[in-house]
Amino acid sequence: MTSRFSKRTQRLSMLVSIALVGGSWLNTAHADATLDRIKSRGTLVVGVVLDGTYGSLDPVTRKPVGYNVELGESLASHLGVKFEAVEVTPPNRVQFLQQGKVDVLIASMQYTKERDEILSYVPTPFEQIGGSAMVHKGSGIHDWKDLRDKPVCVSQGSNYTKPLIEQYGAQVKAFKGMPEALLALRGGSCVASVHVTPGIQARLASSSGEWKDYESPIATQLVPSPSVIWVRKGQTDTVAALDRIVKNWHRTGFLIDEGNRWHMPPSQRLLQLHRQYAASNEN
Repeated sequence: MTSRFSKRTQRLSMLVSIALVGGSWLNTAHADATLDRIKSRGTLVVGVVLDGTYGSLDPVTRKPVGYNVELGESLASHLGVKFEAVEVTPPNRVQFLQQGKVDVLIASMQYTKERDEILSYVPTPFEQIGGSAMVHKGSGIHDWKDLRDKPVCVSQGSNYTKPLIEQYGAQVKAFKGMPEALLALRGGSCVASVHVTPGIQARLASSSGEWKDYESPIATQLVPSPSVIWVRKGQTDTVAALDRIVKNWHRTGFLIDEGNRWHMPPSQRLLQLHRQYAASNEN
């Protein structure tokens, strides 16, 4: 999948470069429908998942906060428009995007071939993330192969479903989101719950002690994949405008700072991208 993503990204980057010649991040000569709407509305509407991993609701203000929220705020700032966050969930995030309820998704959606077939994406990834399994201590699970013929909980629409079934023979049970899947784990409905690594790590490290009887013993991440921003299919001007911003994030170290701020240490891929763009003049 990584090779396919790389080839696809090279083609998209070429188109992005062509689209950006002579234009600013927002003021393209012939903007697509999404970019037109952002400009006319004066607001960028970003779909974000607020399950506690990359975003949540502030208990006092009841406003969305978190890593993905701040990425969306930065996009809006670079575009010179206001920012609005709309909560989405794994089951409805693609529908919200396709129906125009949001302009873009920064919603815990790594690149997959299946998603590429129905949506467009910003070719420069903002991170690379894989999946981890949370299990009860003493479960006897130490490797992905130990999940064969065992019930495993995931979020609906998870890109971990396919490898869990096809590579490891797990019996996958899909739930509305990560909180529901983890609740099912605690209730004994599955022997493991598989989600993005930062989400698992954050809960295990929580001072609340809620997950003190659980662990993530499998050393390798499941299908590490590029984390990208998604837009509706064919919105090439929007892709071009956002790609330039993401490259700027890499060049300035913004993404590394954001990850550290939200207790998500940068992956080796993120550090590599920072070095690449910091050393070049590419925008």
